[in-house]
Amino acid sequence: YLSEEELQKEVVNGGMINYTVSALRLAKKSNAVSKLHAKVSRNMWKDYSDISEIIPITNAQNQNFWQDQTIEKAHLSKDTSLYKTRKTELKKVLFDEVLNQSVKLFDPNVLTIVWARRFAGYKRADLLLHDIERFERLINNEKYPVQIIWAGKPYPYDFYAIDIFNHLVHYSKHKSNLAVLVGYEIELSRKLKGGSDIWLNTPRITREASGTSGMTAAMNGSVNVSTNDGWMPEFAKDGENCFVFPEIDHDLPTWDQDKIDSDNLYDILENKVLPMYYDEPIKWQQIVFNSIDDVLPEFTSKRLATQYYKELY
Repeated sequence: YLSEEELQKEVVNGGMINYTVSALRLAKKSNAVSKLHAKVSRNMWKDYSDISEIIPITNAQNQNFWQDQTIEKAHLSKDTSLYKTRKTELKKVLFDEVLNQSVKLFDPNVLTIVWARRFAGYKRADLLLHDIERFERLINNEKYPVQIIWAGKPYPYDFYAIDIFNHLVHYSKHKSNLAVLVGYEIELSRKLKGGSDIWLNTPRITREASGTSGMTAAMNGSVNVSTNDGWMPEFAKDGENCFVFPEIDHDLPTWDQDKIDSDNLYDILENKVLPMYYDEPIKWQQIVFNSIDDVLPEFTSKRLATQYYKELY
């Protein structure tokens, strides 16, 4: 059994660094997958000579494949009524999956938070559970009810991530408004992005090279609540198109980072997201449409392909 830090040391000692340095020396130009990733990468390799230039080409997603057509129509016409009707339909599709897998009946009228991606330690799927007493208050709030879904897969030998997954399964088993879904492939991913109100993204800053799930979630009206890592610094307008954690010192011990970030997450949900969703629906809808406005076209595959062609190839 290796901790996340020990595993990273094993990867470095096993020769991955030498392999990467060789590749960077052979290439005339290399690319990172977000602007922050380029900054971090340049700092990682600054002590090596003859390293190729590292430029940022931020990852993106295919709008035509991922965005629901009715959501697109509602967004283009700024038709709030059509959007709400379609979002309720998409929630019911997702909640049929929840019912099938967990025998729990979720409510389309309740704000629904989704955390869904590959399970890895640095992504912190269990950040919401860092303070159990505060989390229990959150999920039992009758004035501002919530439903939370986790989905994703750990690598077979990533035992730390497997432990997190199992912990969430056992904790949520007897909670009527919590669910962990299996079979995280494209079909389930589409349901989660269409049926969620909040797309939760919790990596430790500088660990997420880009991340793309939040892009397709935003295309379907799911508002990002995220640390300011990966692609987010290029997209985020806190309180206007998403909600971003206050940045902290990423050189702090991981336990301290988790404590600060979890406290900030509870604050965002308790004091911003939930009151706005239930008490200020017009303001909430504006954030939803702003999110779609700002993710398109900057984070679509058309921009990505054009940038690769012009700047790298």
